[in-house]
Amino acid sequence: MTMSPEPSGTVPDTAIYDRRESAVRSYARSMPRQFGRAEGVWMHDDQGGRYLDFLSGCSTLNYGHNHPILKQALLDYISADGIAHGLDLHTGAKQGFLTAFEDLILTPRGLDYRAMFTGPTGTNAVEAAIKLARKITGRELVIAFTNGFHGMTLGALACTGNAAKRGGAGVPLSHVAHEPYDGYYGPDVDTADLLEQRLADPSSGLDAPAAILVETVQGEGGLNAASPEWLRRIADIAKSHGALLIVDDIQAGCGRTGGFFSFEAMGFIPDIVTLAKSLSGMGLPFALTLLRPELDQWSPGEHNGTFRGNNHAFVTATAALRHFWSTEEFHRDIERRSQLLESRLLRIAAEHGFEARGRGMMRGINLGSGELAATVTAACFDAGLIIETSGAHDEVIKVLAPLVIDDAVLGIGLDILETKIREAAENNYAVAAE
Repeated sequence: MTMSPEPSGTVPDTAIYDRRESAVRSYARSMPRQFGRAEGVWMHDDQGGRYLDFLSGCSTLNYGHNHPILKQALLDYISADGIAHGLDLHTGAKQGFLTAFEDLILTPRGLDYRAMFTGPTGTNAVEAAIKLARKITGRELVIAFTNGFHGMTLGALACTGNAAKRGGAGVPLSHVAHEPYDGYYGPDVDTADLLEQRLADPSSGLDAPAAILVETVQGEGGLNAASPEWLRRIADIAKSHGALLIVDDIQAGCGRTGGFFSFEAMGFIPDIVTLAKSLSGMGLPFALTLLRPELDQWSPGEHNGTFRGNNHAFVTATAALRHFWSTEEFHRDIERRSQLLESRLLRIAAEHGFEARGRGMMRGINLGSGELAATVTAACFDAGLIIETSGAHDEVIKVLAPLVIDDAVLGIGLDILETKIREAAENNYAVAAE
C-alpha cells in the first residue's frame, strides 16, 4: 500500500484563512493542507494527497471517518425530516440513544447513572460535573491533578494544569488544588498517600473538597496512565472525605483504552463521569455527564444549553452503540490491537532509549524534547501520516489511530513513525557530536 502525501493538481487558494481566521488556530499550522474528503482511516487533501490519520480528531473519531453504518443512519434520519434541534424535548432519536445506552452500556456493567445532556463539547460536561459537585456538597474546592486537561471554559480551565492554556483566561482561576498525579514524583513516591495526608491534616491548608476530578489516562498531559491501585486509593479518599469522584473519560472513553469506560474492571465506580469526543461516533458535537441517581438534584433548567439535544448525534451514537458494542467482539479486537501497538512502540522506544507510555489504543512515545517531537511529526506528515504531540513540553508523540484500523495499515503507519524517529534521533545525535 502506497502513501501519497505529495500535492498534485491545482493548489487551492487558502489566503482566506490568513485574512479572516483567528490566529488561535493550531493544527492547521503543522498540517498546511486543505482537506476535502475522508473515509475510514484516510484523509484526502484538495491537491491529491492522501494521509493516514493517527490523530482521529484527538480521539473523536474512534470508529474512523464517515463509517458507512453511522453515515447511513444519519442520512436516513435526515431524509425522513427527523428533528434536528429540539432543546431537551422528548424525541425518538433521544429515546433511541437512551435505550441503547441503558441496554448495551450501563446494564451489562452494573452501572446506574442518570444522563445529563449538556452543551455540545467536553468542557460543558466538565462544567456541569463540578457545578453539581459544589451544589451537592456545599463546598467550593475541586482537587485536580498535575498535567490534567479538562477543557477551556473557566471552570474546566481552572482544573487544567497547562500554563499556556490557563494564561488565556485573563482572570484568576481559583477554587482548585492541583495535586500530584500518579508517578509525578517517580515510582517511589505514593502520591495518593500524600493526598490522604494533606486531607487528614487540618493544618495542611487544603480545604475539604467538593470533588476529586481525574483522568485515568492523561491525554493532553502526556499519556500518563494511572495504575488501578492508585485510582482505587483516590476513589476511597474521595469517599472518606465526603467528596464526589469525577472521572473525565472524554478522551479515554468510548473504547479508546479498551472498555467503553476507561475505569472498567478497576474496582471502583465514579460518582460522576464525563463523556464527549467519540460519543457521537461521527464527530458530531455531543457531550454527556453521567451521575448517580441520588445526585440528580438539579432544578429544571438550573443548568442548560441551547444545543443540549443534538438529535443527529443521538442517531449516530445509537448506531455506533448497536453496531460496535452489542457483543464483546469489538472489545476483544481493541485489546488485541492494543497489544500489537504496545509491543511495537516499546520496541521503537527501546532502540533510542525513549519511553513508551499510555494504555489501550491511547499510547505514544516520550522523546524527551518538544523540538525533537515536532521534527518527527512534521516528517511524518510529509510522508503521509497525521500524528500529533502532547505533554507539558509537547514531547510525547501520541498515537490515536482509529480503533477500527486494519492491522496491516496500522503497521504501515508505525513503520513511518519508526523511520522518522530513527532519522530524527540519528540527526540529533550527529548534531550533538559536532
